[in-house]
Amino acid sequence: MGIFAQNLRMCNFYGNFAGERRMRMIKILFICHGNICRSVMAEMVMKHLCQSAGEIERFVIDSAAVSTEEIGNDIYPPAKRKLHEKGIPFEHHAARQITRADYSYYDYIICADRSNLRWLERIIGDDTDKKVSLMMEWAGQTRDVADPWYTGDFEQAYNDIYSACCGIWEQLRA
Repeated sequence: MGIFAQNLRMCNFYGNFAGERRMRMIKILFICHGNICRSVMAEMVMKHLCQSAGEIERFVIDSAAVSTEEIGNDIYPPAKRKLHEKGIPFEHHAARQITRADYSYYDYIICADRSNLRWLERIIGDDTDKKVSLMMEWAGQTRDVADPWYTGDFEQAYNDIYSACCGIWEQLRA
């Protein structure tokens, strides 16, 4: 692609050419207890789905914890092994805790389980903008994603997360 075509594509994408509107980024934040298993797996799966579809530039995807106990830690090794086994690329990660500012920034805040919802409310207060949801709701289910830190079942956690991310993709890609 020549430089002119690249510039024209960028102008069209950002809406600075021919009066088009600026394309709005879709910002998603995945939440779990420690940000070393479920939420970071969801972040990597969602990024992979968007990248594979050639739509990654439309999304901001991140993850965070409701607790402080794992802050700074990388992805839990069994979670890394599961992502690798499934062909999901991942990069170094440093767990972090969600902040009130995150609530203002992100469009969708997606929790792995109901316990995360309770902790989240203590941090951000009321969900006045209706941004918060449970991960499995995106897969048409009302249950939690079981925590593999306790169950040891990373396959089930991955399957739940993948199903939810596919549901998110289907609903937000348009």
